[in-house]
Amino acid sequence: MGSRVYLDWNATAPLRPEARAAMTAAMDLVGNPSSVHAEGRAAKALLERARGQVAAALGAEGADVVFVSGATEAAALACAGRGLVCGDVEHEAVSAWCAPDLSVDGEGCVAVADPSRSALQMANSETGILQELPAGLAVSDLTQAFGKVPFAFNWLGCDIGFVSAHKIGGPKGVGALVIRRGLDVEARLRGGGQEMGRRAGTENLIGIAGFGAAAEAAARDLASGAWESVLQLRNILELALCESGKGTISVGKGGARLPNTLCLVTPGWKGETQVMQMDLAGFAVSAGSACSSGKVRASRVLRAIGFDEMDAASALRVSMGPGVTEAEAMRFAEAWLRARERHRARAA
Repeated sequence: MGSRVYLDWNATAPLRPEARAAMTAAMDLVGNPSSVHAEGRAAKALLERARGQVAAALGAEGADVVFVSGATEAAALACAGRGLVCGDVEHEAVSAWCAPDLSVDGEGCVAVADPSRSALQMANSETGILQELPAGLAVSDLTQAFGKVPFAFNWLGCDIGFVSAHKIGGPKGVGALVIRRGLDVEARLRGGGQEMGRRAGTENLIGIAGFGAAAEAAARDLASGAWESVLQLRNILELALCESGKGTISVGKGGARLPNTLCLVTPGWKGETQVMQMDLAGFAVSAGSACSSGKVRASRVLRAIGFDEMDAASALRVSMGPGVTEAEAMRFAEAWLRARERHRARAA
């Protein structure tokens, strides 16, 4: 069978060597970033260096970058108590705090009536579908787009965005809120003045150091064209999986998508079954968002786009990155197509 192939980059990307090295070095710093002695100042310098690295990668120089435990906490900080609306394609970390009042069309695009009261993701984790962000948008989930498609927060025209380190090859358990300078958010964790008063608690310096290094490396990858190569591989894989014309639908095909994401709907073949079969064959894929794929239910995102309950439960997400080779992708294609034929034979 060969070694396992990891095709679940939208859930979490493999840890970058740059992030690992930065985290290892940060472990040797004893000081608290809030302390004024030499050890504390060294820790503070590392913290601010990472803040600059993340800001630069986001195109957010001059904005406020607030380090938090991840995109879920950032979403709560950005959205809670603000009376925002969103579409049903948003991650549950956002939809938990917003009214689902925005309509979604059959292409997965969200219609925003009042940007100042709306939250809208840049890219969907399940389908890869990209949204056009209107000027004056209140909040945008930039988590999946960060490091995969070029953008600059300062040019988006939105008030607040947020990202997560482990989606770009940083460590799990750290993320950032990005706030247009002059705006504020209400702190949810209180007790100290850390992070400009937005998030109390001693900063996760080791994780933040890894985040900063990963952000810098991700920006280099994007500038070098690494994700254009991923896009070419995604298109080759999409053709291999769908060219037989046996009823598999590639969601979002023909529209603007992340360069690495395939969402395949094969009616009647449960996504969770596909995930288990591919896992046994040596491939890591998912049936949707990593935060919900363990729950046996149809994709809320696909239902919003217009798929019925059965079809929405028959989705498989394949998400790649620069470390995936064409040979590995083709091995997956062969294994998946064989499994699909076995499914069709049983269903006949």
